Amino acid sequence: MQISELDLEFAVLNAPVPMGFAPVNAEQWLTIASVVHDEGGRLLALWAGAVAQAGAASPEPHDTACMCAAYVTLEGVFWIALPLAQRDGQWIYPDISDLFPAAIRMQRAAADLSGVHAQGAHDTRAWLNHGAWPADHHPLQHNAEQWPQRVPTALVNYPFVHVDGDGVHEIPVGPVHAGIIEPGHFRFSVVGEKVLRLEQRLGYTHKGVELRMTQLTPLQAVRLAGRVSGDSTVAYAWAYCMALESATQTTIPVRAAWLRAIMLERERVAAHLGDLGALGNDAAFAFGLAQFSRLREDWLRGSQKVWGHRLMMDGIVPGGVRVDIDRTQKDQLIQLCDAIEKEVRTLYDIYEAHAGLQDRFMTTGRVLPELASRLGLTGLAGRASSQVWDVRCDHPFVPYNQLQVKIATHHNGDVAARVSVRFDEVFESMRLIRRMLDALPAGDIACPVILSQEASRGAGWVEGWRGELFVALELAGAEENHRILHCHLHDPSWQNWPVLEHAIMGNIVPDFPLINKSFNLSYSGQDL
Repeated sequence: MQISELDLEFAVLNAPVPMGFAPVNAEQWLTIASVVHDEGGRLLALWAGAVAQAGAASPEPHDTACMCAAYVTLEGVFWIALPLAQRDGQWIYPDISDLFPAAIRMQRAAADLSGVHAQGAHDTRAWLNHGAWPADHHPLQHNAEQWPQRVPTALVNYPFVHVDGDGVHEIPVGPVHAGIIEPGHFRFSVVGEKVLRLEQRLGYTHKGVELRMTQLTPLQAVRLAGRVSGDSTVAYAWAYCMALESATQTTIPVRAAWLRAIMLERERVAAHLGDLGALGNDAAFAFGLAQFSRLREDWLRGSQKVWGHRLMMDGIVPGGVRVDIDRTQKDQLIQLCDAIEKEVRTLYDIYEAHAGLQDRFMTTGRVLPELASRLGLTGLAGRASSQVWDVRCDHPFVPYNQLQVKIATHHNGDVAARVSVRFDEVFESMRLIRRMLDALPAGDIACPVILSQEASRGAGWVEGWRGELFVALELAGAEENHRILHCHLHDPSWQNWPVLEHAIMGNIVPDFPLINKSFNLSYSGQDL
């Protein structure tokens, strides 16, 4: 059975990639999860959606709730919504974590924020709520204009899973780290230096983004979307704008789409250059850090000259882009690609020939393809473990449908494979950038976005450098001032953080920084 064979009426969302929406009942909720799993599809995101409003400024909790899921198959993205009714004072929906393990933390986050509970779930510990609000208070049940003032509760010990055995001891790391990285707690269970188990606790950077989104106008909210995870500001801004343009039936100018793609590929290159240097440094090869840091700095300065910001923040706006590129800037960007690619190819040869690096990289932090598939590993880390998914290739939209993107893959699933994928993606992104600059079509760089008189929804799906970002947006109509009812922003780190726990098993503790950096997942991207 395929999704298309189910008795569902999917409303087509006006997006440049195939997307559909359908309300479902509890039986269909489980059937769809089973069918997608059997087809080899993936869970893209899971969240509590917009709920019935109790009044524009009412602080009272909503009396209904909705659980949403987005799945990816070869046909595209399917967004389904399950309306919930309270049972014994709780909103209940069927657990799907037995089919998609990546759902576990998403379900826990939805319980913290919206008070919806997965019936039959094995792990019901709090995820985002670290005592900042009482367990019986759920921020997204209340309207953003006025919500009750809540006093934080006393901190309690998080129930980490305890490992027993001869010689087993625990090493707690974080949440405060020696460097400037974001906070996360890692609890290692080890024998000697060999890691038997790793358990993460994240959520320390939770900042109420989904609630804050409902306080902004649809045209303003792109700025907050672009600040969810700074190293993916272009990808998040594009995904949000795609969702807004989908909801408003807006088709952006072709030139604007090409300029967005140029920015997205430049963001991908900048991230990989930084990570390749850091990976060399974590393997005691400081020369690699120095060289890649220098190249990344040159790359970011190139962005500063054209877009006025090193990370190109706020460069994407609803309806198009903020800044155009002239002939001189085109030539400068092409010359920068040529110069940096030449040096990266030299560094690639050095990395490949360096026995010390390869000894540290090869077989370290390995995630076999079967495990990667079962756990839902995605993005560049997934492609390094034979998970051949890339929105730019699977469902290419303008301009990717004209560029024949070459997907970078590997089958070993270790640090060496993830390094190899990064090198390949740098070279491919530079090819794409040159191609797009040479063939950049003429025309406008933006168009008006007219909000609908009726309530509407839209979705955005973009392949960022870590993996696919998804944004689900629900808007009220004119009678409620077009306000945002709900905006869910999903980072691929949700899928990949749990896999990192498996990647470290059997390795030694000193290899954890290297393995962790080879994934380089986002804390803030999932601690919304």
